[in-house]
Amino acid sequence: MSEQDLKQTYESLKEEIRYHNYRYHVQDDPVISDTEFDQKLKQLRVIEANHPDWVTPDSPTQRAGAVPLDKFEKIEHPAPILSLGNAFSEGDIRDWYERIARLDDRVRDADFTVEPKLDGLTVVLHYEDGNFSLGATRGNGEVGENITENLRTIKALPLRIPVSADGPTPPEVLVVRGEALIYKEAFEQLNQRLEAAGQKTYQNPRNTAAGSLRQLDSKSTAERPLTLLVYAIVHHQNGEIPHTQWETLEYLRDLGFPVAKTSSYCKNINDAVALCLNTDRDQFPYEIDGMVIKLNDLDLADSLGFVGKDPRGAMAYKFPAEEVTTQLNDIGINVGRTGVITPYAVLEPVEIGGVIVRQATLHNFDFISEKDIRIGDRVLVKRAGEVIPYVIGPIEDVRTGDEEKYTPPENCPSCGEPIVNPEGEVAYFCTNSACPAQLVRNLEHFASQGAMDIVGLGISTVQQLADANLVGDLADLFTLDKSELLDLEGFGDKKADNLLAAIEESKSQPLRRLITGLGIHGVGEVAAQDLAERYQDLNVLSQATKEEIEAIPGFGPNIADAIMEWFDNEENQQVLKKLKDNGVWPVENVKVEQGPQPLEGLTFVITGTLPNLTRSEAKNLIESNGGKVTGSVSGSTSYLVLGTDPGSKYEQAQKRNVPILSETDLKQLIEERTK
Repeated sequence: MSEQDLKQTYESLKEEIRYHNYRYHVQDDPVISDTEFDQKLKQLRVIEANHPDWVTPDSPTQRAGAVPLDKFEKIEHPAPILSLGNAFSEGDIRDWYERIARLDDRVRDADFTVEPKLDGLTVVLHYEDGNFSLGATRGNGEVGENITENLRTIKALPLRIPVSADGPTPPEVLVVRGEALIYKEAFEQLNQRLEAAGQKTYQNPRNTAAGSLRQLDSKSTAERPLTLLVYAIVHHQNGEIPHTQWETLEYLRDLGFPVAKTSSYCKNINDAVALCLNTDRDQFPYEIDGMVIKLNDLDLADSLGFVGKDPRGAMAYKFPAEEVTTQLNDIGINVGRTGVITPYAVLEPVEIGGVIVRQATLHNFDFISEKDIRIGDRVLVKRAGEVIPYVIGPIEDVRTGDEEKYTPPENCPSCGEPIVNPEGEVAYFCTNSACPAQLVRNLEHFASQGAMDIVGLGISTVQQLADANLVGDLADLFTLDKSELLDLEGFGDKKADNLLAAIEESKSQPLRRLITGLGIHGVGEVAAQDLAERYQDLNVLSQATKEEIEAIPGFGPNIADAIMEWFDNEENQQVLKKLKDNGVWPVENVKVEQGPQPLEGLTFVITGTLPNLTRSEAKNLIESNGGKVTGSVSGSTSYLVLGTDPGSKYEQAQKRNVPILSETDLKQLIEERTK
């Protein structure tokens, strides 16, 4: 590239970075991720390192933020509020250390602090005679915005220091730096409230915190769950302050300021590096995007000076990005085992946390509609740890007008059958049990231990049968012959005979097992048993009305609709006919109760994993003693049997004050009532 072209690239890059600085620091509405911004800034620094004569005072490398908003009063900071240089690897940290050690040998024997790099909005807090008098944003590092009244709404901010009688006496004038933020849990609760009220939800805690503090009406700010963490003294007059960063954090804490509990003291650079590299960002209750290494000796740090506007005495180690922006090229469709139709994003490939991501979850069709996500949008994508990447939402401000609104499909993309969306439910379904996209997973479920329990028919064998076109639906299992199986890889006489024997034996399974195996949406083992006891065979069940099904305890309109839709499907009717023709048509016998029935009249719900009993064994134990097991908590529930990792049933039981039993409690109850 010629010098002229490079200079043009340099000028364009500066303009681009200025724009993104403005979007991030002023508008609180970035259109690219932090990582993308960091890479652009890094590219600019490289050019300037090779052409120092090109650097001008208005270069983004020479400033910490962006111009303040006109709607707020301008506040000049008593000292520069600077940003930090970034490190992205252990090598970057070591390079920084060697650079400052060459400037001053004392660095070789220095100790350090390591603090979380908070992902919120930087604030500068002024105190006079211990009283909070002024609060400002960082702005451009020299001039910020007066947001005093909004900051007063943050309960974590001391309006007077010290907050306790035995605390230290602060200087007559004290200016501190901190970060306003929203805890993850509070952010989730805020979005839940907004969603319940039919209002637009927020994309991430950082933008929400920043936007809340820039409200003209402080009453709006007070409605947001903002908090604060303080980590530095910017300026003081007429008083003593500590000379080390670690003592500064303790001093600020003693004055009554909230300070991050996760800050650490490190006796040398090796300990500091190890701490940065081994920090799990998910352990923090708030969002962080890295760790900050600081020389503990503040006088030594100050003596090292600056590089541009970055102090040499500290360095920010940035974690791999969890959020990036990229292009949404298309929206694809997945068909699940139970027929659930789910959308997914087809993305322009992008790196997130060291992994190239090409697809991401779009949750459901309602999510696409609520967020107004369009094909061709630039979208914000998140991947945290091992979690499947998902789309947070679109960047609406960069739309060109060529984006296409998305409409959910009316027919299953695999089999062409109509898609249904039960009233009140988010999910869309294909009800065709012979749908090719569902076939393998349906067969696996049909043969599973909780359903027809066909020994030897695992996922790999099911896949073989489907790939060889030997089965097109569930009923085709009962028409297999030995010669077909012997043509499959890995099948000999014994394996073929064993599988055919297991299939034949499954014909004797009770009706409840067959109903479970059909894979009707919302019908698990408990519901299947209730249906079997009520209707005795599939002919009678197929003729049941919606009103009859809803009258069964624990059955609501959605499950009733799902059952009706399954039996109304012509493909499913063909499956039932083939099952009956092949002798798979169990009839439920009316139970004759024998022996003591100590749990008679009691209704139980089971949730979680019990220590010794499987869900089926616990259910059988209750029913053999006269009790009834249902799949949902209601006003008629007598007890909830609770195991580890319970679901929402536990919360429902608590709300209804339903008594809770452990597995041991259940057995004791049976014993006591038997006596």
